[in-house]
Amino acid sequence: MATPEKEPLHVLNRVFGYDAFRGPQQEIVEHVVAGGDALVLMPTGGGKSLCYQIPALVRDGVGVVVSPLIALMQDQVDALRALGVRAGYLNSTQDAEERRLVEAEFAAGELDLLYLAPERLRLESTLRMLERGRVALFAIDEAHCVAQWGHDFRPDYLALSQLHERWPDVPRIALTATATEATHAEIASRLALEDARHFVASFDRPNIQYRIVPKGEPKKQLLGLVRGEHAGEAGIVYCLSRNSVERTAEFLNQQGVAAVPYHAGLDARVRQENQSRFLREDGLVVVATIAFGMGIDKPDVRFVAHLDLPKSVEGYYQETGRAGRDGLPSTAWLAYGLQDVVQQRKLIDTSEGDDAHRRRLAAHLDAMFALCETVECRRVQLLEYFGQRGEPCGNCDTCLTPPQSWDGTVPAQKVLSTVWRLQHERRQKFGTGQIIDILLGRTTAKVSQFGHDALSVFGVGGELAEAEWRSVVRQLIARRLLAVEGDYGTLVLTEASGEVLGGRREVPLRRDPARVKAARPARTAGPGRQAAAAVELSPEAEPVFQELRAWRAAEAREQGKPPYVIFHDATLREIASRAPASLAELGEVSGVGENKLARYGQAILGLLAAPEGSAPAGSAPGASAQAPPAPDGPGPQALAWGDEPEPEEPGWEPEPEPEDG
Repeated sequence: MATPEKEPLHVLNRVFGYDAFRGPQQEIVEHVVAGGDALVLMPTGGGKSLCYQIPALVRDGVGVVVSPLIALMQDQVDALRALGVRAGYLNSTQDAEERRLVEAEFAAGELDLLYLAPERLRLESTLRMLERGRVALFAIDEAHCVAQWGHDFRPDYLALSQLHERWPDVPRIALTATATEATHAEIASRLALEDARHFVASFDRPNIQYRIVPKGEPKKQLLGLVRGEHAGEAGIVYCLSRNSVERTAEFLNQQGVAAVPYHAGLDARVRQENQSRFLREDGLVVVATIAFGMGIDKPDVRFVAHLDLPKSVEGYYQETGRAGRDGLPSTAWLAYGLQDVVQQRKLIDTSEGDDAHRRRLAAHLDAMFALCETVECRRVQLLEYFGQRGEPCGNCDTCLTPPQSWDGTVPAQKVLSTVWRLQHERRQKFGTGQIIDILLGRTTAKVSQFGHDALSVFGVGGELAEAEWRSVVRQLIARRLLAVEGDYGTLVLTEASGEVLGGRREVPLRRDPARVKAARPARTAGPGRQAAAAVELSPEAEPVFQELRAWRAAEAREQGKPPYVIFHDATLREIASRAPASLAELGEVSGVGENKLARYGQAILGLLAAPEGSAPAGSAPGASAQAPPAPDGPGPQALAWGDEPEPEEPGWEPEPEPEDG
């Protein structure tokens, strides 16, 4: 029978500083503590890591965590050590002596958690080491990496199904932040977890405001988002190609926004330095391809922006989920236009693999198009994609500024008729620009050269402006009523085009709303929705919060650690609002655990007691902590609950083939 000190709720409070579990956390923890296997699907920021960290602290032995993120293991371990948790890792960044020391600590039972890359478990020497100690559990993080058609497939994960054969009495818990029902089933099958208990939390992230805007001048639109809504705040900008990454980062820096690039073409040392800066500096923007992001624990990312269309809803959800891990209001912003549709269709048509593979890619893309073109609540559509029900949220662009749906059958027929006449009467193929010029009756040099002003459809499209015609073409391509062909993006008819031309199919279209300056993301969700409560600061508390952030930044610089490792913004906001006058009162703040209270308590109380403008810049003497892995733990304040595209790249860097011995 567990002692009171070993009770999960006591560990949650003493180590992590939270009063209660949230969502299914408690049920998962108790199941694994009792020795059961589990497969956990929980959104980013939902508290996945606590689901294995607390059982590892409660059960006898060492929790072995399999993670693909060797570049982040150091930060994860530092954060745990700051909480008083005995944590270590083994990967290729260490020399032989460092690895021997960690292996000795494991064998002596001096660790609570040990992080390993999956490649390590291919080595017989690693397996023998694990047999010399006592394993409390195996946690398989980022479990979607095992799915062949998931967005981060990693072959090394396939061997993890053998763990239960070698350690049949050790519980396994596999965790992922995103999976459709098909990916869920594949994870269970490949990891031999069909008989495990499956926990599927709600994928709703009510603190994130989803917005998809018509693409005009994307870099300028991005600058408006950053300056107008998120000035001085951390964010991630995703681009499809390396060139776009470089140009966008340069543009932001020229406009006075601190930004760094990240893509696979950069030198590994530069990539690591830029990632480290992003984690450790307040208010930095990283511009990246999808090579960046998986496992990023930074809790205060206030926006994620996409300048190019993601390839799937799963990828979009995973990437946008890196915003607002602390539960505070954040923005997921996507600029979407006709060229995105053309480019993505072209990428699928020229992709490697068989027809079945291309059909799967097309199905993923169709779902992404549907999300972009919907006139309904975006959050509802996102949840439905993952097999969950939702209600209109009141905190996405289609709820805040409802778009109109209109009968686009006649305009669609005009576009398709123009393409048909060029394709069949003239044996010619042209791109979108020429089609629109013909419809608008423009006598351009190209129109005159090919005699297109003699076509019967010349000038029949005066009822719509050019931007509206581009929207019509975009939606026709997205719905497969029109196709893109060749290197020049020429338009051709599809099998379904005849249904529209023959009047047998209506074409309802989405009218892009007028561009208006968006309000900052709401601090609460819509009717009937649950969001993490953000502490609203009074005019008197705001400067105190800023002083606490300055103190935290100084402490982080001194330790060489990310600021969030000291405390999350949400915790500092509560401290500023409550103004605790004693260690006991400070210990009641969400996110202030036993270890942090001892290390930082007096420094914070001294800052709060100091006259305004004279608060100490550093911490109490001897304070040298790092901090909590709160990113995946319960968010404070909540109860614990163009150019050539970048080749398909995973969001991880595989560990070099280790030597056995």
